[in-house]
Amino acid sequence: MPKLRCIAVDDEPLALELLEDNIRQVPFLELVASCHNAFEAMDILHEQGADLIFLDIQMPGITGVQFLKSIQGQNTTPMVIFITAYEQYALEGFELDVVDYLLKPVAFERFLKSVNKAYDLFKLHQQTPPEQTATHFFVNANYALVKIRYDEILYIEGLKDYVKIYLSSARHPVITRMTLKGIEQKLPSHEFMRIHKSYIVSLDKIQSVRNLKIHIGEAVIPVGEQYVEEFMKAIGE
Repeated sequence: MPKLRCIAVDDEPLALELLEDNIRQVPFLELVASCHNAFEAMDILHEQGADLIFLDIQMPGITGVQFLKSIQGQNTTPMVIFITAYEQYALEGFELDVVDYLLKPVAFERFLKSVNKAYDLFKLHQQTPPEQTATHFFVNANYALVKIRYDEILYIEGLKDYVKIYLSSARHPVITRMTLKGIEQKLPSHEFMRIHKSYIVSLDKIQSVRNLKIHIGEAVIPVGEQYVEEFMKAIGE
């Protein structure tokens, strides 16, 4: 039985603990992480991914609604179940195409009904994967959510637990806490390619290649030995 990988997000410790207990009782749910705010959830989502987010609405900083709007439209947007103490947010939640809306305190029977609905959608999605039509994604940088358009990315440099995203629209790179592997999973594979253990490039932005060195603007990026064969195939050589 495939499992739904879940992230729980709530700024109230007791509510988060109850949510964790409910998740652990369901065989087809796997708790990836518990977060106390949207920024933590954004980092986990980028680094590890998830199929389903249990999301509180009223949180300090970025609300659950703002967080959901920031991740919608990405290639791998997870399903969301809102959990809140305020019934008046139900309408807005459903307008954002969430799976369900649970009112605190959540009875386990109601929780189970909600996650069964999510699991049915998950299995359907696996059978008929949607086309990748996203144009952008968001990253957490300088205590804000920054929109990154795919068509503006020149190349990406990995630095341990951080990456630098170089854009055609900005003088300085966007720096965010994420692994190169994590951001690679968010990129359309037909447009971007890993060409070195520390670099991903936009194939469309390559200006020239000389002696296995890629020229993009003023940058000169080496092609790693283990990536040479696949790279040459990608550019038709």
